[in-house]
Amino acid sequence: MSIKNDLFLKALRNEPVERPPVWMMRQAGRYLPEFRALRDKYDFFTRCQTPELAAEITVQPIRIVKPDAAILFSDILVVPQAMGIEVLMKESVGPFLPNPIRTVQDVEKVIVPDIHETLGYVMDAIKLTKEMLNDEVPLIGFAGSPWTIFCYAVEGKGSKSFDTAKGFCFSQPEAAHVLLQKITDTTIAYLKEKVKAGVNAVQVFDSWGGMLSPVDYQEFSWKYINQIVEALATETHVIVFGKGCWFALGDMAQSKASALGVDWTCSARNARYLSGGRITLQGNFDPSRLLSPIPTIKKMVHQMIDEFGKDNYIVNLGHGILPHIPVDHAKAFIDAVKEYK
Repeated sequence: MSIKNDLFLKALRNEPVERPPVWMMRQAGRYLPEFRALRDKYDFFTRCQTPELAAEITVQPIRIVKPDAAILFSDILVVPQAMGIEVLMKESVGPFLPNPIRTVQDVEKVIVPDIHETLGYVMDAIKLTKEMLNDEVPLIGFAGSPWTIFCYAVEGKGSKSFDTAKGFCFSQPEAAHVLLQKITDTTIAYLKEKVKAGVNAVQVFDSWGGMLSPVDYQEFSWKYINQIVEALATETHVIVFGKGCWFALGDMAQSKASALGVDWTCSARNARYLSGGRITLQGNFDPSRLLSPIPTIKKMVHQMIDEFGKDNYIVNLGHGILPHIPVDHAKAFIDAVKEYK
């Protein structure tokens, strides 16, 4: 059955649209009172691993702020968990990996898992979500980039610079590449299963790619992301979002990705120039700008669409929505796109 609102898929196919589609990174989550009510009852990974909860959280923004696409509620760190790396979510700390990967021996212990055995709950959540969406809007699946997962696996927690992860790459490059390849192989198998379960597109989040120099980015991040793009492109649309990775837009645009995400530090003009002008771009409203008065938000959204152009463009934030954004401001962001003429 076809999707009733297929603006998002049209944009991914480079087809002309009456207005660009819109969704928000992290739209299924923490700024919504309905989400916080579930968060108060269930811990983080219980929410991720219980299909009924993940599906409910996924469709909440579709009911409340009404974007043109849904993105499955989950977390990029379910992948290292499945690979045998312990991952905890600590209150007011965030991700915490008590046994980070620091040696060749540590890398050898990391497994490439059977996706059905370890991440079957994600596929169950996708199937349930698709039922709840009733083909109203497309469903996006996602994964972290191998480099971003590597950062957490080696650093053991979030970081402003990921010096330990970078140091591992530069001092033990062979072991680093073995670990990156294991993450890549797992991610490809994981995303392929997501497609089989029913997602209409996938996005790869390279949240920490901008920590690397352009040369190191090619060696430790992009070559692995591109393996994922190559493996998935014949089966679904792939969006690549690299935060701070404007310098790689030219190479990304030469790949089989259907769209590229950009953050707010790269202007629409530069993003179009660097990516060659044709590929669909996605972004790039500063998430903090949703704290502006509603008339300002709407004015800036219309200006952003004017600058990117309505075609070959998906309106989004330049990173995830912040937890303290008022719901009516998030809704104003979505509504401004729908009102665009």
